[in-house]
Amino acid sequence: MLFLEYPPCSTCKKAKAWLDAHGVAYTARHIKENNPTYEELKQWLAVSGLPVKKFFNTSGLQYKALGLKEKLPGMTVDEQLRLLATDGMLVKRPFVVTEDGKVLTGFREAEWEQALL
Repeated sequence: MLFLEYPPCSTCKKAKAWLDAHGVAYTARHIKENNPTYEELKQWLAVSGLPVKKFFNTSGLQYKALGLKEKLPGMTVDEQLRLLATDGMLVKRPFVVTEDGKVLTGFREAEWEQALL
């Protein structure tokens, strides 16, 4: 399982502690230093069944600085994925991709329990 995180993020720390406490194996990847590629994002979007908006860190400073709340509705999904691939800080975190294709964005304990245990 791939666990994309921004280590200083308190939600990422909580999620990581939850994974460790439940014995869930994962490979951690620093989302800012090793940003998801366009190809990865495109594949994850396809298997997730989620809308592309769920992949954005809508409460992030970068999201707000770029005025994406107003801009995203006018962009194609492809344009949005290409934008996400430019900066890991735009991507919702933590971000989990399981070997069987489940994609989880953000940390909601009940959702993670259902998907990962």
